[in-house]
Amino acid sequence: MKKGILTILVLIAGLFISVARADVLVLVHGFLGSAQSWDTSGVTAVLEHHGWHRAGVFVAGPAGNRLIPAPGRANKLKYYTVDLPSEAPILVQAFQLRQILKSINVLYANEPITVVGHSAGGVVARAALVRGDIDNVKALITIASPNLGTVRAEQALDATDIPFPLTMVTDFFGGDTYDMAMQSRGLFVDLVRERPGTLLFWLNRLPHPDIEYFSVVRGQPATLSGDYIVPGYSQDMNNVAALHGRSTLVKVNNSNHGLSILDGSVIVSILAGAI
Repeated sequence: MKKGILTILVLIAGLFISVARADVLVLVHGFLGSAQSWDTSGVTAVLEHHGWHRAGVFVAGPAGNRLIPAPGRANKLKYYTVDLPSEAPILVQAFQLRQILKSINVLYANEPITVVGHSAGGVVARAALVRGDIDNVKALITIASPNLGTVRAEQALDATDIPFPLTMVTDFFGGDTYDMAMQSRGLFVDLVRERPGTLLFWLNRLPHPDIEYFSVVRGQPATLSGDYIVPGYSQDMNNVAALHGRSTLVKVNNSNHGLSILDGSVIVSILAGAI
C-alpha cells in the first residue's frame, strides 16, 4: 500500500516549515541541466530560506570528480549540487554520482544523506544506489523522473536514425540541436519505455536499498497525468517492479517538466517530515 499521497496546489506549500531532519542533501540535475538548474529555478533559494547551507558543487570529469567548495563554513544542514555529463548514458552518470556520494561519505561519515534527482537525474540517482554500498543514504526523492521510460526518448531516437548521406543534410540544417540529440542517443536508448531487454527493465527488477522513497509526480488537479515529457505513471516509483508500495507519492499541480520554485517547497516539506 502506498505510504501517502499529498497534492500541493499553491506555491507557498511547505514554506513555513522550519525544522528539517536530514543533514546532507545532494541535488542531481536532469537531461541538459547542470548544477545551476537548481539555482535558476529558485529551488536553492527556498532551501537557504529554511536554513540549508550551500556546501559546494561536485563537477564530474574524465579525470575524476572535482569539488568546488562554497565560501563560508558549513552548518548542520548543507546541500551539494553536482554537474554530471547529462547527455551520457545512465550508467556512465550513475558511476560518477556514486563516486561523488562516496566522497561525501568521507567528508561526513556519520551524517544521513538525502538524494534528490530531477527528471533523468532521478533514474541516475536510483541506478547509483541499487548496489547498496553507499553508506548513510537515507532517502531518495525523484521529481518528474521517467522511472518506466518515456515515448519522448523513442521519438528522439527515431528523429536521429537517419542514414548517411542524409545525415549531412540534417546536420547542416539541424545545427547544435541535432548534434546534441546525436550525442545523447545512448541516453535515449536507456530511457525508452520499459520492456524486456531495456536498461529500465533490468534496473527496475534489481533489489533496491532499504531507504525512504518519495515520488514527486506532476499533473493537473485530481489526476496523475504527468507532463509533456514524462507520463504520470512513469514518474511514480510505486510502479517500479522492485518498489511496489514503498514510495510516498507526492502529487504536484504542475504540468511543466522543468524545475520550479514549488519543487523547493516540496523538498523542504519532505525533509521536515510533513509528507
